[in-house]
Amino acid sequence: MEKLPIYQQITFLMVKDLEATAHFYEELLELPLAVDQGNCRIYRVVGDAYIGFCERPKAVVATGNVIVTLVTPEVDAWYERLRERGVQFGRPPTVNSTYRIYHCFAHDPDGYLVEIQRFLDPTF
Repeated sequence: MEKLPIYQQITFLMVKDLEATAHFYEELLELPLAVDQGNCRIYRVVGDAYIGFCERPKAVVATGNVIVTLVTPEVDAWYERLRERGVQFGRPPTVNSTYRIYHCFAHDPDGYLVEIQRFLDPTF
């Protein structure tokens, strides 16, 4: 069978306060807004990978099951920049030897876990 193309990837998450979410992802993380659909905003993370947030006041926000991971070689620089902007972290960046990563975690306004990470495995 012929392989069918996939050109982009978008992950959508439900939020209760789109304005607070927009501030976090646009102003603090500086992700460019790709599409504003009113009650949904889609941000370009990198290349053709996107994350979208849709405001649903009655939605159950499944924060315990989602980690938004942003991969960068500059984990320490992002940690410092976000701390300067008032983002709270549970602890400074650390090595996780099980997964061979260097990372830190914060929460966005709806409680989603945001991980800033660098792979230590040279094959990745």
